[in-house]
Amino acid sequence: MAAQISGISSTCSTASFRDQSSGLAFDSLSSARSNTISFSSSKLNGIRQIRYCDFFLECNWFLRSLPAMGLLLVSPGLYHNVIVLVLFVCWIRSLETRRHHKSSTNCSAVIIDYNSEQMELDTSLSPRVNSVKPSKTVAITDQATALVEAGVPVIRLAAGEPDFDTPAVIAEAGINAIRNGYTRYTPNAGTLELRTAICKKLKEENGISYTPDLIVVSNGAKQSILQAVLAVCSPGDEVIIPAPFWVSYPEMARLADATPVILPASISENFLLDPKLLESKITEKSRLLILCSPSNPTGSVYPKKLLEEIARVVAKHPRLLVLSDEIYEHIIYEPAVHTSFASLPGMWERTLTVNGFSKAFAMTGWRLGYIAGPKHFVAACNKIQSQSTSGASSIAQKAAVAALGMGYAGGEAVSHMVKAFRERRDFLVSALAELDGVKMSEPQGAFYLFLDFSYYYGTEVDGFGLIKDSESLCRYLLEKGQVALVPGDAFGDDTCIRISYAASLSTLQAAAERIKEAILSLKPPVSA
Repeated sequence: MAAQISGISSTCSTASFRDQSSGLAFDSLSSARSNTISFSSSKLNGIRQIRYCDFFLECNWFLRSLPAMGLLLVSPGLYHNVIVLVLFVCWIRSLETRRHHKSSTNCSAVIIDYNSEQMELDTSLSPRVNSVKPSKTVAITDQATALVEAGVPVIRLAAGEPDFDTPAVIAEAGINAIRNGYTRYTPNAGTLELRTAICKKLKEENGISYTPDLIVVSNGAKQSILQAVLAVCSPGDEVIIPAPFWVSYPEMARLADATPVILPASISENFLLDPKLLESKITEKSRLLILCSPSNPTGSVYPKKLLEEIARVVAKHPRLLVLSDEIYEHIIYEPAVHTSFASLPGMWERTLTVNGFSKAFAMTGWRLGYIAGPKHFVAACNKIQSQSTSGASSIAQKAAVAALGMGYAGGEAVSHMVKAFRERRDFLVSALAELDGVKMSEPQGAFYLFLDFSYYYGTEVDGFGLIKDSESLCRYLLEKGQVALVPGDAFGDDTCIRISYAASLSTLQAAAERIKEAILSLKPPVSA
């Protein structure tokens, strides 16, 4: 009969037991990661500390000696009894020697003080988690919300969330799902109804063909992206990320034990990736290129010609895949046109297309996104999801079917929202262009402005201190102007700050006045 004991320290490199009656052996150790767990029991006042792993090893040695010792015990004569005693003493000395040799081993577990009856709990975290930075957009949004709840009139322009209500036809579909009892688990990859509707949308709007088994619906596009990175990246792989980037891309790479490789793009080039720079940075470790168009945080849209140049570079490297984040595809301003990377010649086989319903359909709280791609990769994403969240909300999926039934590119409801976003963009571009030293690249999509405020770095402010970077500038604007924005260093460009114009025009007008008033009070340092 076999059994497995987990949680033994990795210092116990071999510890196997055999059931003599069955002849089956079992290993007491689990994976290398699991083997880092160890236990200790200690007392004060000189009471011995014994590692459980040592105890198991010594018991194993002692138990194997019992048959021979038993034969000696039943044998007559003083000589045999002396041998038994010697064997027992040797076992005790062996245990003591091992204890001293291993006394320096780091035991990270629960330590119990039997005299004072106090317990000290190990609170260390996984190195993988410790390598991940918290999201600054979430942190600043939470901070601004807390200030508002405390009565401070902060204008919140940090979160990327439309201020529109979910269109009525979508909301009604969700309500009807509840009323009709459509509240149970769905297939892990999503309902066939929704995946079929997604395939139809991708064919008609994006020019890419998929079948329902090549779609996985998840709890938001963020989950879809994370699962894709986990599915295709191995430890040591490189994930190529153009900067400015969405804050979560590098952290997702780190969660997969991959290395984010950041390729900077300049404001003079509209924050678009240079294919020549990409080609110079690809190595044998390069596994994934992440593209986002329209872009968060810049609002830049990749023209088809530029994407074709990038595709020609990618095609030279059989191991390199592309994750195309197209969550903002419908929020785009003419004459810009959206192109799906998978629609380019030779790119379908190596592209993972991610999209969702949060932005264009104002469904952020419904938490629904999806990934489309070659079966091998999508099946891996589906497997990860099956062992984490399982299928997305049945109610949200019914609502998403209604959203995709509203017409091409979301129909009139989405067109109305896009028109409002464009009006807001035009206002902010005009208003903030009045500030000295501020540089901008006019966004062609999404609902963000990414402005270069580095002209004001180095300014000393009475009662506040030195504005030295994007983070201190955002703290200044929050404290003095009561406007919450996101520092550009969160997106890989410390010269800029991000302003979300997913707010009413009246709110943006008030915010612009506060920003201008706070900035105009600054006296930028004089260049030598």
